[in-house]
Amino acid sequence: MKRLVVGLAALMLVGLLSASVDYTPGAGLSGVRAAVASSAHVNVLDAAMTLTPTATDYVNDYVEVTGASGCRVQLWTNNIAGAVVFVKCADAAPRVALADFLVKTQTAPGLGGTSMSSYNAVTATDQALWSSSLPVIMWGQVNVDLRIKNLFAYPDAIGGATTTYTDNLTFTIVMQ
Repeated sequence: MKRLVVGLAALMLVGLLSASVDYTPGAGLSGVRAAVASSAHVNVLDAAMTLTPTATDYVNDYVEVTGASGCRVQLWTNNIAGAVVFVKCADAAPRVALADFLVKTQTAPGLGGTSMSSYNAVTATDQALWSSSLPVIMWGQVNVDLRIKNLFAYPDAIGGATTTYTDNLTFTIVMQ
């Protein structure tokens, strides 16, 4: 009989221990982190532009388009250090002499950045046109002013027809 009492006491003790364990769902924290890669994007809104000189342009010896009438380039980056927009003419044989093909921007640089605010001749290698040291909100816009000087170096065809001189600009955005 003593064995039965000890066995019952052991069963009761196991029952009491298991009754004190809480199996209900609880609350806790979980750290979730998004792994977002930095990226930069460029979109040239004015893929083709024609600069047609007027009589006044010939007197000034240059033709230009400026501001919103110039070449509009959109960009954005989520890079925390910002980005730089570069411009170049990588044509193998540019029709307009690069020394006569000038660019600048009146668009203010992003915070901590720079901009090419006076005309510079286009080169065959990247030139920094505009920059920001902070992320650029989706599709920020940089307006590029274009000027072609030395107009008399580019003759028209005989008979009143016009001659087209075409160069291609390449815009590149690089994260800092």
